Amino acid sequence: MSNTTTIAFYTDSPIFGGAEGSLGNLLSELDPVFEVVVVGVEPTVIERVAAYRDRARTWVIPAVRGKQDVEGIVRTFRLVRSIRSRIFQANLSVPSAGRYALAAAVTVRNMHTIAVEHLAYPLDGALQLRLKRMTSRRLAAHVAVGDRVARDVEEFAGLGRGTIRTIHNGVVDAKLVPMPRPCQGPVLGTVGRLDRQKGYDVLLHALAQVPDAILILVGDGPERGPLERLASGLGIADRVRFEGWSDDARRYLTTFDVFVLPSRFEGFPLVIIEAMLARLPVVATRVGSVEEAVIDEQTGILVQQEDPAALAAALRRLIRDPKRSRELGQDGRRRALRFSSSATARAFEKLYEEILS
Repeated sequence: MSNTTTIAFYTDSPIFGGAEGSLGNLLSELDPVFEVVVVGVEPTVIERVAAYRDRARTWVIPAVRGKQDVEGIVRTFRLVRSIRSRIFQANLSVPSAGRYALAAAVTVRNMHTIAVEHLAYPLDGALQLRLKRMTSRRLAAHVAVGDRVARDVEEFAGLGRGTIRTIHNGVVDAKLVPMPRPCQGPVLGTVGRLDRQKGYDVLLHALAQVPDAILILVGDGPERGPLERLASGLGIADRVRFEGWSDDARRYLTTFDVFVLPSRFEGFPLVIIEAMLARLPVVATRVGSVEEAVIDEQTGILVQQEDPAALAAALRRLIRDPKRSRELGQDGRRRALRFSSSATARAFEKLYEEILS
């Protein structure tokens, strides 16, 4: 494309999570021919996303407080319709996200609307379902971050199979400055929001069956208190380290021997790709599009969710066989290199060219 094209990237997430991080990675790699406007409801989130892109503009649209907030819905329609961009791309942390902004965008003449699904999570109620189906039919393109995510959203939203295409999330292959190891023994680690979705309570039950190993949890969230109490009740509090939030969480990967993601449900988590790039063997649950990154017994070990015994067995295997762990880590890095933020950007640029032509 030779002419500058303006794209509005929208997120209504109140927190900066994995979906927002993947959006930031995309913006950092997009061709300079695209002029970027980051639109959202939470100023701190959109400023953080915009920081990934030089000269990105920001635009705040106050959040709609629910389906009874008629004034907020009307305001959202008015503001979205006033955005002067060729493309409106909604970054959906869950399928119900951004529904009013999307409904407004698909009514704007000469503005092409794209929805990007990050997580397959059932819609709540008939109204949400009807709105999802209505807007989906009018999209210029419907994208998911993984094949399994695409199929699951199609199924529970009642969309035709194959109507959602896949563009995998991408990660920058950063050189990490090592941090000191926390102890001499085996170190298990994970990075993420302390939320029930992530299954960290299952991981603590598994840790009780893995003697001598310590666990490092990097992140914060509503489950921190319950997890601390659970660790104490299981008698493993001295082997669990809650590191809290870190602006440089990725560096902690240099201190782990095994990366663990025991989630109850997922999309295509960036943190797994980051761990694989750091040459870590991964133990994860078979949820969402995790299997599209982690190949069982080739780049890591996959287990069923909600199964602490299986999780513990996989962790013990890798701890007792360092050679096998190193092999999985090396193979994991080779696979992770295909999921680059540059590849993601090229795929979206091809999509933009397709819908604008």
